[in-house]
Amino acid sequence: MLEAVLFDLDGTLIDTAPDFYVVLNQVLAAHGHPEVSYRAVRATVSNGARALTELGFGLAPGDPGFQERLDQLLEAYAGRLAVDTRLFEGMADCLQWLDAQGLPWGVVTNKPERFTRPVLAGLGLLERAASVICPDQVRERKPDPEGLLMAAAEMGVNPVHCLYVGDHLRDIQAGLNARMITATAGFGYIDAADNPRAWPADYFIEHGEQLLPLIRTL
Repeated sequence: MLEAVLFDLDGTLIDTAPDFYVVLNQVLAAHGHPEVSYRAVRATVSNGARALTELGFGLAPGDPGFQERLDQLLEAYAGRLAVDTRLFEGMADCLQWLDAQGLPWGVVTNKPERFTRPVLAGLGLLERAASVICPDQVRERKPDPEGLLMAAAEMGVNPVHCLYVGDHLRDIQAGLNARMITATAGFGYIDAADNPRAWPADYFIEHGEQLLPLIRTL
């Protein structure tokens, strides 16, 4: 019997790529660099701001100027957390159904708390979430199960009876390591070189609208 649902954030529950696209290109323009395509940004967002900095500037961590540009990107993003960011299709209905059934739901993300909580608040989701676990609160990030197990404990549910939904292999690995039911968000920020159907998830969700029917069966 399903007791709770946990979500990865960027690329699973919410679509943050539009805001990252704007702020990355603002920072690039300020340095005289050419614009990066939305498609490239969308494929990179799930790996965080460091990966976006590498994408835009062609710099690697440790290279001269990398940290400065990363800080500028993060500062710009902090001012645009929930302007064009939206729930993915089907997620609003899913959350409403969970709330109506009294089933707790939460977020376990590698996105820092300074961005996670404000963006959830901006979308009216923070007060509804039973648990929000960010890397600031754990010793080990996903694919380590620490954050997922922490969320389950906070919600007072058995991890075995939790569903974790994510759009990256590390999400599925974290869910499996926590002994949770797992579902791949095939609509998320998946690199063209990846084969998400080959990931060892229990379920594959091609469209966000397919999640609620799955949850109802569980």
